[in-house]
Amino acid sequence: MSEDRKDLPAAAIRALAEAEDRRKKAEAEAKNMPKELGGRDGPEPVRYGDWEKKGIAIDF
Repeated sequence: MSEDRKDLPAAAIRALAEAEDRRKKAEAEAKNMPKELGGRDGPEPVRYGDWEKKGIAIDF
């Protein structure tokens, strides 16, 4: 256990461990997905709630 976590409650330490496990599982699943062909450049547009194409933002 690291020094910065030793003063946390046991429930917090368990939650951090569970979050790390979920993160590792998501990374493993992402590696198994096929590469997108012809996808958009830059950050994922859905993350920001809109799409931009040719300078026009489309909110859906």
